Amino acid sequence: MLGRLVHIGIDAILISAFLAGVKRSTGLTPALSQVPNKDVRQFLRSYLEMGEYAFDFAVVIFGRTNSFERGR
Repeated sequence: MLGRLVHIGIDAILISAFLAGVKRSTGLTPALSQVPNKDVRQFLRSYLEMGEYAFDFAVVIFGRTNSFERGR
């Protein structure tokens, strides 16, 4: 049971980080203004911010390794 919860949590973070990458590269974001419930809208906003944090963290980690280089 705990393993399944960890797996779902990691999947949720990966999806959120993917959405952060889409936002960074294209500017497209989910239309949170169309969510009628303000509590759900705030939860989704926090969820997407977590993805931004995970994306930034991955960029820093990848930037410090020799396995990745910046394309110009």
